[in-house]
Amino acid sequence: MQIYPVKLGVCRCYLIQGEGGMILIDGGSPKKVKAFLAALEKLSLNPAEIKLITLTHGHWDHIGSAGVIKNVTGAEIAMHREEKEWLEKSLKPIPPGVTVWGRVLGRILAMSLPWIDIPAAEVDIVLEDREFPLSGYGIPGRILPTPGHSRGSVSVLLETGDAFVGDLAMNAFPLCLRPGLPIFAEDIQKVRESWKRLLDEGAKTVYPAHWNPFPADVIRK
Repeated sequence: MQIYPVKLGVCRCYLIQGEGGMILIDGGSPKKVKAFLAALEKLSLNPAEIKLITLTHGHWDHIGSAGVIKNVTGAEIAMHREEKEWLEKSLKPIPPGVTVWGRVLGRILAMSLPWIDIPAAEVDIVLEDREFPLSGYGIPGRILPTPGHSRGSVSVLLETGDAFVGDLAMNAFPLCLRPGLPIFAEDIQKVRESWKRLLDEGAKTVYPAHWNPFPADVIRK
């Protein structure tokens, strides 16, 4: 199995290639389909091999190019029912800050929203509050509901212990100076509960949507 990070705007998306298929985790910022196709060409990957686009949550920097990528790959989009309309209706909510810097940065980001355009797209697979196996896509892993950053946040946990968590963790300036819990969250207590589940389920390496992977023990401590 291969893991390929693909930076689409401010969001780091991930291509997961198994023996029987390939999926994409998150859809990046708007207007990044050319960067996506260029990354695939550099990796010598065929866009048509991508069968599923899993969106960890519905914020604009994670869904902005999902609809266009769906069109060029033919892949299905999977998203939690609590947030599917964010993509289908091009909504742009921002979660509240849970730190002082999170509250300040949130106000700054809110001022940019009028200039952000998210192409609407239909969600093909509506995720519920139970795990969704990825074996049908050739990937040894599953999608788990991990609410907290937003009410419909999900994570992809592979059998290897690799956990792709969207914004359930952060590891990048200007969001934070070191890896840890998010500075934005609808419910920080649910963030902690979701992390307890991921750790109990065997998460070993955390792949955040902003910057580099880090050991899950950082979160555990």
